[in-house]
Formats: sequence, C-alpha cells, structure tokens
Amino acid sequence: MAQARLRQVSLDETPYYHCTCRCVRRAFLWGNDYLTSKDYSHRKQWVIDRLATLTQVFAIEVCAYAVMSNHYHVVIKVNRKQALSWRDADIIHRWQQLFGTPVLIEQYIQGRLTSRAAIKQAQAIIAQWRSRLYDLSWFMRCLNEHLARRANQEDQCKGRFWEGRFSSQALLDEAGLLTCMAYVDLNPIRAEMARSEDVV
Repeated sequence: MAQARLRQVSLDETPYYHCTCRCVRRAFLWGNDYLTSKDYSHRKQWVIDRLATLTQVFAIEVCAYAVMSNHYHVVIKVNRKQALSWRDADIIHRWQQLFGTPVLIEQYIQGRLTSRAAIKQAQAIIAQWRSRLYDLSWFMRCLNEHLARRANQEDQCKGRFWEGRFSSQALLDEAGLLTCMAYVDLNPIRAEMARSEDVV
C-alpha cells in the first residue's frame, strides 16, 4: 500500500532523496521509438533545462540524474536551512519566476497595505511560498507538469503523460547516497543508451 508523501519525506532524518517518474503507456520521454520511427532525443534537453531553472528557484540541489526512454531518475538534496534564511523579497522574486503574483502581494511589495489584517495575510502567503520552495512535492510538480504540457503539445494530444505521482526513496547515509548516485549514473549504460565515456 502506498504511503503518504509526508511519511516518506522527513527532512529531520535526511535531506537526500532519490525520485523517479515513469511515462504512461507507450509515451516517450527520450530516445527513438522504433515502432513509429519518431526521434524524441530532444526531450532530454527539456528535462535538463527545467532542472536548471528549478534549482535556481527552489532551495533544492540536483546531485545526479538520468533521463531514460520512458522515465527519469533524479537524486536531490533539500536545503531547508537556505530557504529559511531568504528574505521575504527573495521568496517573492523566486516565486514570481514560476507563478503569478496576487494583487495583495503586489500591494505588499509596494508598501501600499495599511491594515494589519492585510499585512498579516500577505506575510502568511509568503510564509507558505517559503515552505513550498523547499518542498520535494512542489519541486517535482513543477518539473512534471512542465514536461507533460510540452510533450502533449508536441504530440498533439491531451491527458496524462505520467503514470502517477513520482516515487521517492530517502537516502539515509553517505553510503546510500553514493550507491544511489552510482546507480543513477550507470542506468543509461546498463540500458545501452550511452557509453561509459558519455557519462559525466
């Protein structure tokens, strides 16, 4: 039976997690579909570019990743301490890179809020954004939704691109982290999708 995400992620225990997500049915994330002769190689760059964008926004670092034909792996480190050190202005700026800004927050930035209730509400929204910027589920959501929209647009179809929510595994010690990173790095080689000299 699947466990709730809150039970799988405990930043007090470890900041490191191995996450995977798999495409639905025969959807392709990367590589050549020999059945239809379509080349999806360019989609790997989508994943790389999106990870680069998200790590500039979230307090989350990518330790290793592998993009396969119908799934991907990513090993990440959640840096809660970093997110808690950011000023409110930093939080707003980061959030704006991915999402729209409510009128209340615009007024808060401009110093136009006069009532204590409105200021308190704006600060509550910023506090929620802060917690989301070191939240594993929000990071993965921003990755998967972006990729799904691009793939569906390119394939001219609608519906689910991923089988379901991502799976995650806590990496509790240094040995587990190193083993997992090696596993992820070698995945394309085992699948004969890359040579050892191609892995960096």
